[in-house]
Amino acid sequence: MRIISLNANGIRAAARKGFFDWLPTQNADFVCIQETKAQLPQLLDRAFFPAGYHCFYHDAQKKGYSGVALYSRVQPDQVTYGLGWDEFDCEGRWLRADFGNLSVISLYLPSGTSKDERQQFKVRCMDHFKPMLAELAGDGRDYVICGDWNIAHKEIDLKNWKANQKNSGFLPEERAWLDEVFGPVGMVDAFRVVDPNPDRYTWWSNRGRAWDKNVGWRIDYHVVSQGLKDRVRGAEIYVEGRFSDHAPLILDYAD
Repeated sequence: MRIISLNANGIRAAARKGFFDWLPTQNADFVCIQETKAQLPQLLDRAFFPAGYHCFYHDAQKKGYSGVALYSRVQPDQVTYGLGWDEFDCEGRWLRADFGNLSVISLYLPSGTSKDERQQFKVRCMDHFKPMLAELAGDGRDYVICGDWNIAHKEIDLKNWKANQKNSGFLPEERAWLDEVFGPVGMVDAFRVVDPNPDRYTWWSNRGRAWDKNVGWRIDYHVVSQGLKDRVRGAEIYVEGRFSDHAPLILDYAD
């Protein structure tokens, strides 16, 4: 089972950069996309509905902003758009598809870098998610929550960690929250199950030749329930091409 996650930073821009030409070469079972920045009526080209996939979009109410998508080879038993929390759902940040005992989720947690108001919203999301994740971790289903979590967990997960300790995305309270998620809450950072190496990033600033110098952050995750931990077989961050300021995060799981 192969699952790809990508923050596209605009799905139409990613399409122009070749994402939908590359995707068929990957033979993915599920594809989770964040930051589509489009409304469904704007996606008239068939490229946005790849052959062989059932395709679902959850748009933000604000045009050109946020939004998530999920593609699946298999018809889901059920698709859930949002969490029933208006403040979060109006930004199109959660899309869940259920397949038997497996749930695949495309998630886009907010960034707090633009202003304090957004950081406070991010904190509210973290507070909302922690008990919810604990409930998911204990309900007996298998979960893969793919997406841009906008937090680098440990020093190994960003190049300039010393300079970023007071910046959103690497604040002590954000990192402590992930300690809880990957600790007592019971979820697993699937990438780190198979790849303990440094300099493995999924996002690079567009400033200062960060991509060329590999000055990046690992803020995109596959967060899985314990039942999937031993089924992780491989992980790849695709950097041979560039469709966005993020890279596709590809994980393979035993069926």
